[in-house]
Amino acid sequence: MDILITIQHPAHVHFFKHAIDEFEARGHEVHVRALDKDVAVDLLDEYGIDYEVVGSRGDSLAGVALSTLGIEYRLFRAARDIDPDVVASIGGFEAAHVAKLVGAECVVFTDTEHATLSNALTFPFADEVATPKCYRDDAGSNHHRYPSYHELAYLHPDRFDPDPAALDGLPVDADDTYAVVRLVSWGAAHDIGDEGLDGLTDLVGRLEDAGATVLISAEDDALPPELEGYAITIDPHLIHHVLAYADLFVGESGTMASESAVLGTPTVYVHSANPGLMRDLASFDLLFGYHGEHRNERAADRAVDILRSTDADWESRRQRLLEENVDATDVIVERVLAAVE
Repeated sequence: MDILITIQHPAHVHFFKHAIDEFEARGHEVHVRALDKDVAVDLLDEYGIDYEVVGSRGDSLAGVALSTLGIEYRLFRAARDIDPDVVASIGGFEAAHVAKLVGAECVVFTDTEHATLSNALTFPFADEVATPKCYRDDAGSNHHRYPSYHELAYLHPDRFDPDPAALDGLPVDADDTYAVVRLVSWGAAHDIGDEGLDGLTDLVGRLEDAGATVLISAEDDALPPELEGYAITIDPHLIHHVLAYADLFVGESGTMASESAVLGTPTVYVHSANPGLMRDLASFDLLFGYHGEHRNERAADRAVDILRSTDADWESRRQRLLEENVDATDVIVERVLAAVE
């Protein structure tokens, strides 16, 4: 078969990378088309995945609209040449539209209920919408739920083994007590109107007082100047190793929060939204979400409590999560191949 996969975000590279290997090992041709978004292209290069760039999003509302038209047109031209049997994407309304235009099956994966505009533009055109079982909304008659999370496509223990050498160059070792704080730029369409962490200087001080070295990972200009000394620079493909050895994650990034939780790292998530994924991770007592009024004070209190606790068995909580959820790469391969059977 010819399989066309679209990449709109760095996390999508992680999600599909093992499935691409599986498809190719079975003799299928995989064609990757990517947006030049953050470090997505860097990750594709790092993993040796062949791809072509079909554009990037604009910065303003008008720029997004115009760039989206260009992206969809270039993707259509590519698909017309490839003549794919199936198109797969995370979200990606352009992929769903183009699949219809070229007569290909379309499998869309998503775990983000609050991406309401993107979902509305995507779901009616997809042949299947595959979501984790914790997804709270109804995606329609072609909705397929499976027992896993996106993050378990690349962080399941069958797919990922943390390496302490990945911390070389950082001011911590794997055995040190450290906390990772993640700040986002709030530039995504589904981030409009959302908000996360405030009082960062106070938070960092409290984490340090609780005995942790603080490492801050920040998008674009999200980091206040007074905290620039805490910023870390690390190759993007190594960040999961840093999360795996951390004693705490605090952040506004849903992707990195869920990654930390499935790795067994206690996670404090601060955000306006509370999607089904976060609620499900919270049921294993691996993630603690704080939303609405006074979320920052309550989140900081929880973070300090985690650092000072001595009796929490985070690994046993992770093992329970793994027992109830499957390797998501197996799901990707199954659903994509089933689309044309």
